[in-house]
Amino acid sequence: MNEVRHYLENLKQLEKEKYVVVAVSGGPDSMTLLYMLEKLRQHYHFQIVCAHVNHNVRKESGKEAVFVSNYCCSHGIVYEFMKIENYRDDNFHNEARVIRYRFFEQILNKYQAHYLFTAHHGDDLMETILMRMVRGASLKGYSGFEEIAHRENYEIIRPLIFATKSEILDYANEHDIPYVKDASNEKDVYTRNRYRKYVLPFLKQEDASVHKKFYKFSKTLLEYENYISQIVREKMNIIVSDGVVDIPLLQKEEFLIQKEIINNILSNLYEDDLFLITDRHTEQILNLCHSSKKNAKVCLPQNMDAVRTYNQLTFEKENQDIHQYKYEIKDTIKLPNQHEIEVVSESNMTSNNICYLSKDDITLPLYVRSRQDGDKMYVKGLNGRKKINDIFIDQKIPMSDRNLWPIVEDSKGTIVWIPGLKKSKFDRTKEKKYDIILKYH
Repeated sequence: MNEVRHYLENLKQLEKEKYVVVAVSGGPDSMTLLYMLEKLRQHYHFQIVCAHVNHNVRKESGKEAVFVSNYCCSHGIVYEFMKIENYRDDNFHNEARVIRYRFFEQILNKYQAHYLFTAHHGDDLMETILMRMVRGASLKGYSGFEEIAHRENYEIIRPLIFATKSEILDYANEHDIPYVKDASNEKDVYTRNRYRKYVLPFLKQEDASVHKKFYKFSKTLLEYENYISQIVREKMNIIVSDGVVDIPLLQKEEFLIQKEIINNILSNLYEDDLFLITDRHTEQILNLCHSSKKNAKVCLPQNMDAVRTYNQLTFEKENQDIHQYKYEIKDTIKLPNQHEIEVVSESNMTSNNICYLSKDDITLPLYVRSRQDGDKMYVKGLNGRKKINDIFIDQKIPMSDRNLWPIVEDSKGTIVWIPGLKKSKFDRTKEKKYDIILKYH
């Protein structure tokens, strides 16, 4: 633990800090970190803010919150607390982590603090690296986690990364640091616990300092990743614009650069949730870019899609709630795609953004709706009906826009207009009789 103490004492960036935030569960790791920061504040004169989260999944959670609160009260430490009332995600650990870090960021903002300390230690790093090696990950993913992780407005510092779990326990017992035990850490149902109980002991038998080898491995990967990232960033300035990947330009690069560009994008999208991404996702996205299919997508974790539309690749969050809609057309309709359809009294336009209809040809009222499977329309100037999906393909409409693209039909379900794209045989020229004018803008 001398290495941890030395590391803390040399964090010169803390000299001007009024507050530092430390995540404390009440277990031996976080309580030891809290104790060591208490010693450090005597030198740097900052206030400690203890951030505790009650995950509300074990009956002991309430008692643990009281334990941490009482400790802070008796040691002059600011105590901040939250309780997770319910979970909506099937992946409990993922959702808990998202909620937990959202809470930490709120506390950092509240106290205008720039540093969040967490109690991740050397054994945690080993477990993370091994788990990702088995699951598959990017180069950065294989490195586990850094001792200092940079975020937009703060940094996460993990000083216990230099120590093992047993060293932390010995230190806690030697200094009479109180802590609570989480019985769930012994359950084999959790993947991480199995690595902790069965894999790490074997590695430590081979080399008692194996955690240092893993730390060096992590640092080495990050050094290579940082170097490659410099090259990738230069390439991305050319290949990626406003989040859109130019696929032909991407294909011109070496495969390693292509792969790292995709990994870089995914890293920015997922940040702390990068553990959800495996090398399989990267491979699927690259296959999508090299596929003969011009319109396709790859489903990613957390309702994200990698979408190919002809020569472009985008990453989009699914939003199923607004894909289906239907409105009666009366005066002006505000559409989900941020456009409008307006009933106007006159117009000189002839483009596909205007439609002239006669009540003699259609059955009122008119409706505007989202597309449906099997939609077809009698296209003006063509014999027979054409699939709406084929029209979208011909017009090179991105897949992300198709679900919200307006379709105008009469009360019998006959499609009379695709605003902005195509007119139907029911559209009348200005020389012929019409009594309804619709404008799309």
